[in-house]
Parts: sequence; C-alpha cells; structure tokens
Amino acid sequence: MADQTEKPKLGTRPPLGLKRTVETGKVKQSFSHGRSNTVVVEVKKRRILGRPGEAPPAEQAKPEPVAEAPKPASKPAAPAAPAPRRLSEAEQIAQRRADVERMQREAEESRLTALEEARRREERSKVEQSEEERRRAEDNRKAEEAAAEEAQRQAAEEAQRAAEAAAAPKAETPAAGQDDRRFSRPAPAPKRPEPTRPSRGRGDDQRQRGKLTVTRALSGEDDSRARSLAALRRAREKEKRHHMESGPAQKQVRDVVVPEAITVQELANRMAERGADLVKALFKMGSPVTLTQTIDQDTAELLVTEFGHTIKRVSESDIDIDSSSDVDADDTLQPRPPVVTIMGHVDHGKTSLLDAIRGADVVAGEAGGITQHIGAYQVTLPDNSKVTFLDTPGHEAFTEMRARGANVTDIVVLVVAADDGLKPQTVEAINHTKAAGVPMIVAINKIDKPEAKAQRVREELLQHEVIVEDLGGDVQDVEVSAKAKTNLDKLLEALHLQAEILELKANPDRAAEGTVIEAKLDKGRGPLATVLIQRGTLRVGDVFVAGASSGKVRAMIDDKGRQVKEAGPSFPVEVLGLSAVPAAGDPFTVVENEGRAREVAAYRQGVIDRKRTTSAPVSLENMFASHASTTMEFPLVVKADVQGSVEAIVHALNRLSTDEIKVRVLHSGVGAITESDVTLASASGAPIIGFNVRPNAKAREVADRNKVEFRYYDVIYHLTDWAKGAMAGELGPEIIETVIGRARVQEVFPAGKKDKAAGLLVLEGVIRKGVNARLTREDVIVSKTTIASLRRFKDDVAEVTSGLECGVLLADTNDIKPGDSLEVFEVEERARTL
Repeated sequence: MADQTEKPKLGTRPPLGLKRTVETGKVKQSFSHGRSNTVVVEVKKRRILGRPGEAPPAEQAKPEPVAEAPKPASKPAAPAAPAPRRLSEAEQIAQRRADVERMQREAEESRLTALEEARRREERSKVEQSEEERRRAEDNRKAEEAAAEEAQRQAAEEAQRAAEAAAAPKAETPAAGQDDRRFSRPAPAPKRPEPTRPSRGRGDDQRQRGKLTVTRALSGEDDSRARSLAALRRAREKEKRHHMESGPAQKQVRDVVVPEAITVQELANRMAERGADLVKALFKMGSPVTLTQTIDQDTAELLVTEFGHTIKRVSESDIDIDSSSDVDADDTLQPRPPVVTIMGHVDHGKTSLLDAIRGADVVAGEAGGITQHIGAYQVTLPDNSKVTFLDTPGHEAFTEMRARGANVTDIVVLVVAADDGLKPQTVEAINHTKAAGVPMIVAINKIDKPEAKAQRVREELLQHEVIVEDLGGDVQDVEVSAKAKTNLDKLLEALHLQAEILELKANPDRAAEGTVIEAKLDKGRGPLATVLIQRGTLRVGDVFVAGASSGKVRAMIDDKGRQVKEAGPSFPVEVLGLSAVPAAGDPFTVVENEGRAREVAAYRQGVIDRKRTTSAPVSLENMFASHASTTMEFPLVVKADVQGSVEAIVHALNRLSTDEIKVRVLHSGVGAITESDVTLASASGAPIIGFNVRPNAKAREVADRNKVEFRYYDVIYHLTDWAKGAMAGELGPEIIETVIGRARVQEVFPAGKKDKAAGLLVLEGVIRKGVNARLTREDVIVSKTTIASLRRFKDDVAEVTSGLECGVLLADTNDIKPGDSLEVFEVEERARTL
C-alpha cells in the first residue's frame, strides 16, 4: 500500500489516449514461521508503435483485436511529429536511443510474460494429465475386475454347456467370439504408458527450477524453498555421528621401533597413544615416571605389548651410518684422480713445492711462512690428467692434522731438505705414512743449494726402513728444487706411474661420501667445510651429515674460488650450508632426507656429549689424592679461524702442563670472539687467545667492563712462548732453601720479662745472625722463625761455627725445650721456567 501512496501506479491515467499497457494487482506471499507479505505486481503488455495512417501489424495475436483496432486512429503522437525538427541533432540521437532501449525493454518483458504463461499452461496440463491418468487407471482397474468376473462366469457356463452337449459346433463359435471379446477389453492394460510414465518428483523439480521468484509466486502453485546449506550440513553431521555411534573403530596395531633408551613422550608418539595413558600404565606397574623421563628397552616393551602393538628392537648404533659394508660392484667403478699428500718437516719447502706445481703463490698468504691449515688443491697435468694435492703443516703441533691427511690420501710425497736432512717431524711423517699403509715418494728438495747432500738423505732414510730405488728398494726418490723449478716433471711422472700401479677407481653414480679436510666459521657465509669427495658425486641441494652436524649443500666452491654444481671422486670443494662447524677428519655422507640427517647428527652429538661428561669411576684413593693435590690450574679460552688450528693449539698447550701447574682449556671453538666467550673468561679470570680471529664490538665492550685480557697470535710459536711465561708467572718465583747449619738446644734460660734464650751446641755448618731457622722436636717442626740475637759468652757475634757453643734468641717463639734441634737455612728466589 505504501507503494501506491508514494508512487502513482502505472496506468492510472491513459498515456495520450493509448490503451493501458500496464496491469496491476496484489499477491500475498507466505513465509516460514507464519509470516506473510503483500506485494504489488505490475504486468506490462507489449505496445507496438506505428506510423500515422498505417494499419496495425499482423503479429498482434491478442484475444481482443477489436479493442486494439482504433489504436492507430486515436494515436495522438501524430501532432507531436514536428517536435524533433525543433530539437538539436544530439537530442534527437539521445531520444532515439531512449526509444530503442524502451522498446527493447518492453519486448523483453513481453517475452518473459509469454514464457511464464506457457509454463503455467504446461503445469496446468500436467496436473490435468495426472488427474486424467489417475481416473483412467481407476477405470482400467474396474474394467479388469469386471472382465475377470465375466471370464469366470463364462468359463463356468461353457463348462456346463460342454458337459450337456459336447458336440454342438454352433455353440463353439460364439464362445470363441466371446473369448476374443473377453481378451480384447483388457488389452489396453500393457499399453498404459500414462501411469508408468516417470514424473519428476518435488525435489528434482525444485532443484531444476531454482530459487523462488516473483513470477513463481504469481503462478499460484504450491512451491516451497529448497533446503539451505546449513540444513544439508546438519544432515551430513547427523549421518556421520550415526556412523560413529554405530560401533567403536577397530584399533590399529603398529610396529613400534624402540631403541635402547627412549623417553616416555617419544614412545607415546611412536605408538600414536596419549602420553598420559603411558604414564598411568607405568604407575600401575609400580614405576612412577614423567613424560620426559627415559626408560629402558625392556620397560618400553611392556608398554608396547600392554597397548596391543608389536615392538621392533633396534640398537642406537643402528642409527649411525656404517658405510664399511657398502661396497660398490666392480662394473660400476671408474678411474679417479689420485690424492697426493705432501708431508715433511717445517721449512723444508712443502708449500713452495706445491706452489711451483700449481703456479700460484701460496706461501705469501701464510703467517711467518708456516702453513697453519690443510690446503686441498687439484692440479691438471700436461697430459690432461688430474691430481689432488693435500698440503699439511709440518710443525710438530700439527701431528693430528698430518695423521688425518695420511688417512685420506693415496700417495705421500715426503719432502726432505737436502741441506738439512731428516728431522723429528720428518720421522713422524714417515710413521704416519706407514700406519696408513700408503706408498711413499721421497722428494729431496733444495738441491740448488751448495751445501745440498742428497746421498746423505738417502742414507738417513735407511735408519727408518725407507729404502729408495738407488739403494735397491722400492721407494721412488726425485731430486727437485722448488725455487728453481728443477725436475718437477720427473716428480709428476713418478706420481703418474705410482697412480697407474694403484689402479685407483671409484663409483661416481651414487650418493657422495667423503672426509672433512678443514672447517671454519665465516662471518658472512656461516660454517664452511673443505670436503674431499672419496666416492659418489656431490651436487648442490644434497642433504648430508658431516660428523655431528647436518645441512643441505647451498653452494660449492673449488680451490680456485669458482662455484661448481657437482663434485666427483677425488675432487676437493668448499661446502656451504652446514648447521654447525664440524671437526676436521669427520666423515661426510649424503643421506636421503633431512629427517634422517638430523637423526644421525643428534645421535653423534649425544655420543660426543656422553664422552665429554662421563668421568672415570672415582675410588677412595684417587678422591683423596685429588683433594690433597696442590697442582695449580691455568685457565684459557681458545678461539681460532679453523678447526685444525684449534686442535693444534689445544694439543700444544696441554703439552706445557707440569706437576705444579696444568693448562685447563675452558672453551675452544671456531670463529670470532663473542660475548659469551668473554663472559666465560671473566667468571674464571682466564685470558682469551685469538688465533687469526678478533672480538666483535659487543665482546670488546664486555671485556673492557670485566677486565678480560685478549691475546692475539697468528704463529703458534709465539703463542706457546707466551703461555710458558704466563704459567711461570702464575706460579711465581722459585724458592730455593739452602741449609747452612744445625745445632742442638742444651739449656733454656729466661731473657728479659717474656723471652727465652737457648744455649746451643753447633753440630755442623755455621749459625748466622738474621737467617731463617726451623725448630724441631722429635723431627716434628715446632716453629719457623729467625735468629734475632746471637751471642758467644757475653759478646754479640755474627756467626758461630760447628763445635762451639752459643746462645740465641729466637724471634716470635718461646716454645723451646732442651733436646730440640735447630736448623738454620737461607732462602733464594729464582725466576721459574717450565
């Protein structure tokens, strides 16, 4: 009703004498919960405009043609025809466009109205057809019943007539005709397609017709809305609950892998059970534990069987990677370059020899001309064959590094200076080579010097069972000069010959395995590791385990600083992407996924932690011995640039320990000196040694506040010299006592109000005034004092020799008895050396 008051209905006044084209009406809509609404509905009829004087189009098929016949005659639009001539061209175009749109809109509304009328007629016809079918079905049913009764009756009559006159031929013909008529009436029964014709149900009809519209409401049919999404969701949830309540799900039996020791929470995760249930079960068994507590394998087996699962026992060692049993087949092996390690005494020219072979200046980058790290390089020979060289330090502190170098190598080149001969580190290199079981080639270097004696070197090698070919042995020796680059081709020929004899092969088509040659912590790139691949091919993106650290290869850099995508056997590369800095010499293995890598790394870290924290059994004897020990400790914090240097420094410092003082390394690591290092050092008053590293800004600030000492070194000689002096200073000067005389107390008499004087008989040596004295009674020290006064008879004297008597006054003691012994000694302080 509000629509009628606010807006006049269309068609209330005739538009310029035309027939009303809009019909209005009201429709009442019913909704759920008893709500209703009255809607004003307008139905527009199509209006066709024609020119004045023209007959109306023949397309008008209205039921009342008489009412529309006068439409052109009474059309008042003709007088308005001159109006467009007074309008501008733009206004004419706009008016024509508006007329076109209006006519299109009216045509569309007329089309929709015609479709709606056709749909209504179809619905009505369906309803009428269904009623007709129902009526026809009822008629057919009644006809069938009547036909059945008639058939029974005629059958009875026919039987009776047949019994009376079996041979009457004229009676059979009507019976046959009756039979035809009898079966002709129910014949349409199988032909009734109307009752069996599939009629669409209410739900299908609604689903296809869609949602309720105004036209549907106008149709007057008994429509209702489709089920909402919420109702469908509730129905599905109800059906799901019904299935769940129908019966408990069958318990899934799992194969639970249980190591030698496992926490309750981890066991619950592997069993897919609640941790609280496991704790409750253990409590019932008499073992009150928590979720984080570790249980043994037997207890875990009880729990697994209690919950209906099956146990699979594994040992912790099964977690680690064991590649000893993984042997490649012979048909998969391919030749690989030899790995050559250059060993020898310090300053015998190992790096210079490698420098001459590589054609690069390597020595210039080393502090003091001493190699501090293991360098790995690959050199291409003139015949396009490749050789991988490992340069190990020759200083005695790097024994462990040389040992690792010998363990990964195929051939050892022992460099001996012709003017210096064999040295202790040369002998160590020989022992490492023999222990590794690898062939050796002796390179007698510095033959360009006038004092060079190569034959003497060969003879000295005989003392260590190294027999060169010139003396009837099987060890090749080459006289070379790294400075003058003499006979380098002969050395390379010897290497090539030895490699051919060894027939070195590896399988490149497998997961990579290798050894960490060196590791360090780079400020910008993080942990780095120099890895020598031994078999397989390492590619960017591989997941690996290196010692107790894991990671993923982000990049690989060769010895020339170039990035490479893959590295084959005997190829040294620097690997980026480690989670921590591994130890030099750790195995490097590629695994299938990151989970496996973390598992192996965690197991290896646990083994390292147990070794570090587990102490030897303490007995009563060594417990008291440790408490009674007066050995001092010299604490230190060591930080270096690479892992090999850290091990060498710690090893060298531990060798400085004596019975009086020993070195205690609180922490050693790779990388710059951090705030945590300074905090650790300040807690124990330890200096911090930085080997080729420096502290960051925060560490320097904390060190200034806590007065922590920094010591920076780049040569290990200087570091050990300072440590010796510092440890000696920590002990203080050495006190040396020299006994100069002994005497026996003969008599004790008073001297003054409080003091007592002792009459002595000098037994040996001399008694001097002012020196230190020790008074003993039955070989037990009574007091340690000095001789304040010395008299012979009544005269003060400076000293009394043996065999004479004298009187002494001891300082700060009056506990003197006849028969005591007096020992006189002098104290000398000397600078302590380790």
